[in-house]
Amino acid sequence: MSFESLGLRAELLRAVSEKGYTTPSPIQLQAIPHILEGRDIMGGAQTGTGKTAGFTLPLLQRLMESAKPENSRRAIRALVLTPTRELAAQVEESVILYGKHLPLKSTVIFGGVKINPQIQKLRSGVDILVATPGRLLDHVSQRTVDLSKVEILVLDEADRMLDMGFIRDIRKVLALLPKQKQTLLFSATFSDEIKKLSHDLLNTPALVEVAQRNTTAERITQVVHPIDKNRKRELLSFLIGSNNWKQVLVFSRTKHGSNRLAEQLNTDGITAAAIHGNKSQGARTKALADFKSGKVRVLVATDIAARGLDINQLPHVVNYELPNIAEDYVHRIGRTGRAGNEGEAMSLVCVDELKLLKDIERLLKREIPKVVLEGYEPDPSIKAEPINRGRGNQPQGARKPAGNRSASDQNKQRSSYGARAGNQGRSQNQSSQNRPRRTTQNAA
Repeated sequence: MSFESLGLRAELLRAVSEKGYTTPSPIQLQAIPHILEGRDIMGGAQTGTGKTAGFTLPLLQRLMESAKPENSRRAIRALVLTPTRELAAQVEESVILYGKHLPLKSTVIFGGVKINPQIQKLRSGVDILVATPGRLLDHVSQRTVDLSKVEILVLDEADRMLDMGFIRDIRKVLALLPKQKQTLLFSATFSDEIKKLSHDLLNTPALVEVAQRNTTAERITQVVHPIDKNRKRELLSFLIGSNNWKQVLVFSRTKHGSNRLAEQLNTDGITAAAIHGNKSQGARTKALADFKSGKVRVLVATDIAARGLDINQLPHVVNYELPNIAEDYVHRIGRTGRAGNEGEAMSLVCVDELKLLKDIERLLKREIPKVVLEGYEPDPSIKAEPINRGRGNQPQGARKPAGNRSASDQNKQRSSYGARAGNQGRSQNQSSQNRPRRTTQNAA
């Protein structure tokens, strides 16, 4: 089936064609007709399925069907709420891309940047507003935004917004919206809280679900490398350098850990940048741009910062530390294997994280292959210690951290890492004795 068969306007079809798309994805095939009919939607889809275009295209068409005269004052007629700044920016990019042949105006507002330029854009009038909940309420408090004319509401990645504690903010926003409106709710998972929110918010919604609950993309190859905690960075540097990976997204559990790992990788001769909530919006935007352009090979991110990142053809995702919440694993590895591309997701798992790994496998309803790399075998004498399940806290290590070793020892180790990882142009005929050989290990 083609986009033409969905009943979209010529201007939208032209924009889709210019983007190079010819066949709609399953989520687009299911969602677009329902949205064009004016129905509420409860959508469940994996990342990389074309979900954003699935609601952006029909949203633009619906607004054009009831377009106001050009000489009338513009009012916000469509509101898209997203959990993170990066996702908000990407949704706005899609609105601009698909609506470029239409006389509709849009803007995006989020925190971490100055509010005055946003106020100026809002005062000039916009049809479509993409926003994060916190900054939107800032504008509401300053009376720089009027939501009384909203016709369409989109809650994108609603599960993540609830995970991040935005439920009260969302309900405050909902109280400012007209009762009569079309609502589109999209979520990667359907928790009890999401079901309650949808029950309160949606009116006889159409259920659009293109993947089984909490499943991972079929095109993603997953593997676990068992490794001692204090050798993770050494193994990560070696894998990146020896395989000459050009673009790797690495997940760390904490902001401080992301900074430290990025600094260590740079010391190893591998260009890296960190992205997390404490970074300014300018720093986050630059880090992401450098990563996409290839100026930086490794982007080290926390879960919150990375949710919604859309990086075309990202080949590798590494879980440097497993997430405390199993569902976050699905979101993490979903950054690769997008839009029909192949992807590889590997996890470096120490003994402290075996319980987290079991939780993930229980969620996936399958075991992830375990591959021990020769020369990096875990020390069986190390015993697991309890993991602090609080979000953002790392499990306590069983070995003495690097910071407690002598400076000379650390310098020796750093030199060893750099020699391995920094030599990107190693010959194909190099002796294989320096490369780890893979041996399969049974599930722990």
